[in-house]
Amino acid sequence: MKVLKFGGTSVGSVKNMSNVKSIINDGNKKVVVLSAMSGTTNALVAIAQHIQEKNPHEALENINKLHEKYTATINELLQEKTLNYNVKSYVNDVFDFLIECTYKTHTQALENKILAQGELLSTYMFNSYLAQEGISAALLPALDFMRIDEHKEPNFTYIEEKFAEVIKNAGEAEIYITQGFICLDADDDISNLQRGGSDYTATIIGAAIKAEEVQIWTDIDGMHNNDPRHVENTRPISNLSFDEAAELAYFGAKILHPQTISPVRKDQIPVRLKNTMDPEAYGTLISEETSENGVKAIAAKDNITAIKIKSGRMLQAHGFLKRVFEIFEVYETAIDMITTSEVAVSLTIDDDKNLTKILSELEKFSTVEVDTNQSIVCLVGHAVVNHQDTFKLFQILQDVKIRMISYGGSNNNISLLIDTNKKITTLQKLNNYLFELVTL
Repeated sequence: MKVLKFGGTSVGSVKNMSNVKSIINDGNKKVVVLSAMSGTTNALVAIAQHIQEKNPHEALENINKLHEKYTATINELLQEKTLNYNVKSYVNDVFDFLIECTYKTHTQALENKILAQGELLSTYMFNSYLAQEGISAALLPALDFMRIDEHKEPNFTYIEEKFAEVIKNAGEAEIYITQGFICLDADDDISNLQRGGSDYTATIIGAAIKAEEVQIWTDIDGMHNNDPRHVENTRPISNLSFDEAAELAYFGAKILHPQTISPVRKDQIPVRLKNTMDPEAYGTLISEETSENGVKAIAAKDNITAIKIKSGRMLQAHGFLKRVFEIFEVYETAIDMITTSEVAVSLTIDDDKNLTKILSELEKFSTVEVDTNQSIVCLVGHAVVNHQDTFKLFQILQDVKIRMISYGGSNNNISLLIDTNKKITTLQKLNNYLFELVTL
């Protein structure tokens, strides 16, 4: 059995839903994971923000506007009167709940419930659409089987057991529809896998059922070798290894949630990236196989903070780095890049919510310098650090000021830290330097 995930754009209009129906209606049994309709999660985030700001008037305006969008979509999507009525009743109940929320005190638990409604709406509507079209389908509520533990990691034992129960209770069907993104936490409260988490849902399910393949369907024909929003003439990469794809996802490739690859690596379940608008395009196949060496793709990650920690106590002293790392561990802040010298350590983080506390601790035994508005530009490819043409990327040094370089920590990744205002120029120059020299 395959697992197919479709993003918000793929279910963002009646036309696109019809495309999805054509893709999945091939006579083979499958699990289909859906995101919320495009624009819905952003609208729900705004509604939650207005509730937090105690601005019910703005929240209600957003709710009414979103409700009108769904009513119009239902009228276009469902001509069968009973299905139209039933779906509108369900949607009305959801929006009644959202209206009730505007008069409640904002909590994270309440916000999580609000954000969950997007996926619940899209799956209910799409499942009803398949029924109208005479396609055998069943709805599997993700909240009945998808759960994270106290460390916010998938509880695979629970997921495997509950998913088997849920799919058995759903009865025989050709297509099983479920929600991406949403889950329960360790306390059985509604939570989520963070933005873009529907990809993660798909591979978690894929690992749980030992799927033949997981397919991620979006509005672009695979992972590109550079950011097509900023660089002209990029092209999709036909094949990537798990390591290469994981690096690209973590360091900014928007087509994949950063954790997407981790659930399927152990069982070597391939992940294929496909374009809903061009189903015949090959896309990108991510698997255990490695192809040619050298730089295959470039990605960039924004909102990076660089911290330079300088102290004379580092000289010939053991335990200094341990002390530094313990501070970041206490404040649950991950480090992306790190370089060291005899008297200083430079590192980067992408989560600055505890930055003030971290700096306060570091300043007890060191001098600290902070640079914000930084970006990590990541060059990824199999055995990239050993490739004969890799040295040519350092031509970039004559054009762009590099704050840090991470080289050698991974055979598949070289990372450069730059000012964000130089990011687009850097991506374009690297594209010119590298992809005229490296055959993909």
